[in-house]
Amino acid sequence: MASYRRSTFLFWFLLQAFLLLSSTVVQSKDDDENNLLQGLNSYRQSQNLPILAKNDKAGCLADKIAEKLEDQPCPAGRSIAVAQLSNYADSMDKCGIGMNNTREGVVLPVCVSKLVPTLVLTNYTQTQFARYINDTRFVGAGLGSEDDWMVVVLSTGTPGGSFARAHRSIPTAGFTGLSLLVGMLLLLFV
Repeated sequence: MASYRRSTFLFWFLLQAFLLLSSTVVQSKDDDENNLLQGLNSYRQSQNLPILAKNDKAGCLADKIAEKLEDQPCPAGRSIAVAQLSNYADSMDKCGIGMNNTREGVVLPVCVSKLVPTLVLTNYTQTQFARYINDTRFVGAGLGSEDDWMVVVLSTGTPGGSFARAHRSIPTAGFTGLSLLVGMLLLLFV
């Protein structure tokens, strides 16, 4: 059974690598993001997991975070300085995401020189990020990229993870969602 599962995974992984590499040499940012989502979904299907649907608000947030990371060099080690991702509140507000009801979700930034498709996919499926990619709670994804940075934001199907806009009755309540997102990111790098 384990051999069959590995063979299936290897088949899907190699198929996606071939498809990603055989695409045109000049790709747009959207092509990179769509190819990655297709690769992530093929990977999830090979693991008998449901595919990730595009979540526009998560995509907006991923774009905003990628823009903030754009001028940052790729880190030498595994970690990303917390200061680079410190202002989620502004980005979430610009994307119409209600911070006071967003408690579930995860931000997964990777840096790969020239965003080589197979290396980007491997950074999500064969690293510490794989535990989130393999998590069935996540049903949606938004992707953003700038220069060497690719950002995947995963969302759940629950009210606390769908990134819906909610009315704020207390302005500081939004920092609960913000602290949870930052906390999840810090767990990855600690």
